[in-house]
Amino acid sequence: MKSLLLIVMGSLFWNLFGGFGHPCFAGETVTVGSKNFTESYILGEIVAQLLEDDPSLTVQRKFGLGGTGIIYEALRKEEIDIYVEYTGTITENILKEPGLKDRALLQKKLEDLGMTISAPLGFNNTYALAVRKDFSEQHHLKTISDLNKLGDQARVAFSFEFMSRSDGYPSLKKHYGLTFGKNVKSMDHSLVYEAIQNNQVDVIEVYSTDGKLETFDLEILKDDKNFFPTYDAVLMTSLNFVKNHPLAWEKLRTLENQFDEKLMQHLNAEADLNGKSFPAIASTYLERGAPDEVEAIFKRVWRRTKEHLLLVGVSLVFSIFVGIPMGILATRSKLWGQVILIFSGLLQTIPSLALLVFLIPLFGIGTLPALVALFLYGLLPVVVNTHEGMVRIDPRLLESARSLGLSDWQRIRLIELPLASPNILAGVRTSAIIGIGTATLAALIGAGGYGAPIVTGLALNDLSTIYIGAIPAALMAVVAHFLFGFISQIVIPKGLRL
Repeated sequence: MKSLLLIVMGSLFWNLFGGFGHPCFAGETVTVGSKNFTESYILGEIVAQLLEDDPSLTVQRKFGLGGTGIIYEALRKEEIDIYVEYTGTITENILKEPGLKDRALLQKKLEDLGMTISAPLGFNNTYALAVRKDFSEQHHLKTISDLNKLGDQARVAFSFEFMSRSDGYPSLKKHYGLTFGKNVKSMDHSLVYEAIQNNQVDVIEVYSTDGKLETFDLEILKDDKNFFPTYDAVLMTSLNFVKNHPLAWEKLRTLENQFDEKLMQHLNAEADLNGKSFPAIASTYLERGAPDEVEAIFKRVWRRTKEHLLLVGVSLVFSIFVGIPMGILATRSKLWGQVILIFSGLLQTIPSLALLVFLIPLFGIGTLPALVALFLYGLLPVVVNTHEGMVRIDPRLLESARSLGLSDWQRIRLIELPLASPNILAGVRTSAIIGIGTATLAALIGAGGYGAPIVTGLALNDLSTIYIGAIPAALMAVVAHFLFGFISQIVIPKGLRL
């Protein structure tokens, strides 16, 4: 067990510090981030490939980070170096000054925070509301104000982020006096198109550069009361990055004014409708040779497998080393027993993604907060099964051990743990399976693993990409099941095996 712990901790150190790819061993590392929607992936990949032209730089990608709050926090803590943001999002959600329109003042306020942005990339990807053209014609809808004709009869679907943003639905509803009532559903942005295509909803929120707009034959309603701010795409980075990598920053600024809405819509459609990968789209845009897609898939799966194994393996080891002693302690004191069991149970009531977000201010993004979250989630099965296994031991056996003069530690080591081993191993097995599933959410905070292709596939609404993460995760769970069956033949006393 000690050897296993040393191996796992060595792997953790290697992963956290990047092996020979870390600046301590090679060139400078630059980390490019992206949010979890198509356009952000594409632009992030273009930025990454441009940076890779410099052989002195090692470029890492942390794509699919969930939401503005998460990715900005990552930039602020310098866990990523650059990503594509939008001016409207900066003023509304980062600076909390929705009335800020002056570009020079915007730049000054960002510099006060240690940040800076490029000039616009050339397109405005604003929010908009869209309906099917037949629905628009049936109800004579041309503007957002016209939606008031429908009252609470319209079926509406908005993305989770739009439902909570200051420039999203709550303020839009107030600005236009909308009366949708309880008919508003929240779902992932990529799924709203499927919902409106299948006639499950009537009104959705879209981005003006979405590649699916023309194909899905949708009508964008005019923002007749000028609610939505301008969302010019810009490169956002820290002043430290500009200072430390002036040549890289200058090269990236060649992207300024190189895109328009039509081009961006085309690039998005290449992913959303034609199924091209983000590296292939970026390579084509940059006029480079397209990567080998089959080889790329195998490399991605292997990389994600190593990341997922690290997340599950390290967190499980700590759950075992902490959970078993906690379970033992719970049997020694009724008071401590109740405290430990309640604490372990309460951890399970916190939604996985919420726990990951709670840990970001403490540990940042990436592997470390994911490991802490998975460790905490893995405690309950180990603690409860250790406790249950030990309290069900025949008291007469324990009394006999005391009569033989065995100390408390000797009784635990020689009598109680062996007798409770079937329960304990069952708890460890459950913890491992839970960890394999829960670890897929770690991709939303940049920890990688099988969740990365799953998050990407959800953004694209592409089942084949989702399968790249989901199928290996399921196979890992199956392998874990049989592996623990083999381990049980080793650690469980022969007379207690099923």
